[in-house]
Amino acid sequence: MEFEAVRKYLEKEGSENEPTKIHELPFRFFDPFIIHGLRADLIEPGRIVCTFKVPPRLLNTANTLHGGAIAALVDLVGSAAIYTVGATTGVSVEINVSYLDGALPNEEIEIEAKNLRVGKAIAVVSVELRKKVTGKIIAQGRHTKYLALSSKM
Repeated sequence: MEFEAVRKYLEKEGSENEPTKIHELPFRFFDPFIIHGLRADLIEPGRIVCTFKVPPRLLNTANTLHGGAIAALVDLVGSAAIYTVGATTGVSVEINVSYLDGALPNEEIEIEAKNLRVGKAIAVVSVELRKKVTGKIIAQGRHTKYLALSSKM
């Protein structure tokens, strides 16, 4: 294995202290960067259905929706499903995603999140991404979150 090739892949130009365009990004830009363009079609207690047109900014080198973007959508839409039952979410404990098919640029996809369990301390949500036209599953995710417990003081 060529270690220098691996290093070049991981380490991009510029040092940590050197100003680059990355340093110009606004604080906490990541969530809006991922979900910009998402439309909530159905919101009910314990369930959300959204539509999303795959934007070029979220493509991988294979020109399909990036797996990291899919995982972020599982996180963000799954967390929103927890909000629908009045729970406040805390931190992710686990996110699992099975990638089953690709989504192409400008393809419309449907994202459905369903609460499997929302307890006092833990919530578990199932999130499925499907091709809007065919219903073919792109990815299935499960997101477990630790819920912020309210203080009894």
